[in-house]
Amino acid sequence: MAKPLVAIVGRPNVGKSMLFNKLTGKRMAIVDDTPGVTRDRLYGECEWRGRVFNLVDTGGIEPRNDSEMLQFMRRQAEIAIMAADVIVMVTDVKVGVTAADQEVATMLQRAKKPVILAVNKCDSVGNTDPAVYEFYGLGLGDPVEVSAVHGHGTGDLLDLCIENFPPESETSEEEEIVKVAIIGKPNVGKSSLLNRILGEERTIVSNVAGTTRDAIDSYFENSWGKYCFIDTAGMRKKSKVDDLIEKYSNMRTISAIERADVCLILIDAQEGVTEQDTKIAGLAHEAGKASVIVVNKWDIIEKDTKTMESMVEGIRRDLSYMSYAPIVFISALTGQRVDKLFERINAVNNASAMRITTGMLNNVLEDATARVQPPTDKGRRLKIYYMTQASVKPPHFVIFCNDGRLFHFSYQRYLENQIRNVFGLEGTPVRITIRQKGDKEE
Repeated sequence: MAKPLVAIVGRPNVGKSMLFNKLTGKRMAIVDDTPGVTRDRLYGECEWRGRVFNLVDTGGIEPRNDSEMLQFMRRQAEIAIMAADVIVMVTDVKVGVTAADQEVATMLQRAKKPVILAVNKCDSVGNTDPAVYEFYGLGLGDPVEVSAVHGHGTGDLLDLCIENFPPESETSEEEEIVKVAIIGKPNVGKSSLLNRILGEERTIVSNVAGTTRDAIDSYFENSWGKYCFIDTAGMRKKSKVDDLIEKYSNMRTISAIERADVCLILIDAQEGVTEQDTKIAGLAHEAGKASVIVVNKWDIIEKDTKTMESMVEGIRRDLSYMSYAPIVFISALTGQRVDKLFERINAVNNASAMRITTGMLNNVLEDATARVQPPTDKGRRLKIYYMTQASVKPPHFVIFCNDGRLFHFSYQRYLENQIRNVFGLEGTPVRITIRQKGDKEE
């Protein structure tokens, strides 16, 4: 079932992320001339000659360093190398072979995995650049000339990758994978939660805000199902975002929300709901994503019999537009209640994808209008003809009536609550469109 995995590694600033973007056909990895922009492992999917496989972009490997961050980045690259079926080592033809290249090559030889040497920045087409011959000295076989900017040589590179893949086995159709985005402001414990769930140091955890920059995909399977967790960069206030790389990170977070099925909105138990939390939660709500509000660092809060109740009241007040979202109190550090998240994720995902027949909807509509009569205005009463479901994720209902101007917001909210209560639509936004007689179908 598992797709082959190709790891892209090398020293900093040789063009690994640009090559990753070129091969996946998407601008998933942040590309900048500053060394160390990529820190965690970033996954993407690629298809070549009928084979679908995963690519992983890694941070630059600095063999000798005392920086804690660079050591973390090296560790992430080592994990990717251990998991990979094929390794692509990227070098820079303009710089030539460096001592760092030599040490990375030695490390890859010890891994005893198929290694393909890609000499990047060979941007001109035609005869082989004489500088390429220097790279034979790395002992990794014939170098492949590539240009991550223009795409030259990437076909030859992918051909060599496929030749080294394990045989394609017959596999059953994959079950649906639930995509879960972990979002929140910096330092609320997003990466710590992901590492706790996966049981490995999947992402870099540091007290330095802004450690995570890309939106990192991690696949995970347990008795509850199959998941793709997306760890995102913490989103700060726009006024505090003065770094171009951080602006890219914020864009990646918004993109991660868009492609997720479920959003875990992390809140720091010590701080409660801040103004930035309301904005981040609003992004998930406006995108129509099923959501779970996760209160982290609950282990360090001094508690009495009313602490949790008081916190829930505060969250419901400050995030009043997300009254549908369940609240879970956890500690990513100790693992307290982290297992409970899977039950909630499945429940809100199922609610978001629920399809309800028109017959069942109209039974609920008939009962609701009998209990509370539709509003009137200047002697004219609202008449509701019928209701149907237009789409899912989130559930979108269309109600047909005689005059949309008579359909007061409060009555619309009443009907929404009736639908939620009857069909158990917890954790998902609900969209309602009002159409009056004579409106054309979209």
